Formats: sequence, C-alpha cells, structure tokens
Amino acid sequence: MDGYKVLAIAVKEMHKLRDERITFIASGRASSHDEYRHVCGVILGLSLAENTINDLVQKAEYSDE
Repeated sequence: MDGYKVLAIAVKEMHKLRDERITFIASGRASSHDEYRHVCGVILGLSLAENTINDLVQKAEYSDE
C-alpha cells in the first residue's frame, strides 16, 4: 500500500470521527459546558489534522511532476 492510500484512509477516518462529534454536539448530548468545549476542541483538532494532511499530499503531488 503506497503512502497516498494510507493518508487517504487516515483522512477518511478523521472525517468520520469529526462527523460523529458534530452529530453529538448538534443533538444536544453534551452534558455540560466543559464537555461541549472539549468536543468542539476535538472537532477543531480533527479538522486541522485533515486539512494539514490534504495540503501535504497536494504539495507532494505537485513536487512529483
């Protein structure tokens, strides 16, 4: 399995985890403001990681040309 496939799988999993947490927040299941803030932080972290990986893959693809 090449590196791009591994990264694509990682991004897909991050996207799934982020969507689960967004649904959790949207459904009002956070039991406290602290839990709400924590889950929002997790969503932000997953989004940043996903965007960083996508940017790195794009840069690597352009550098291969």
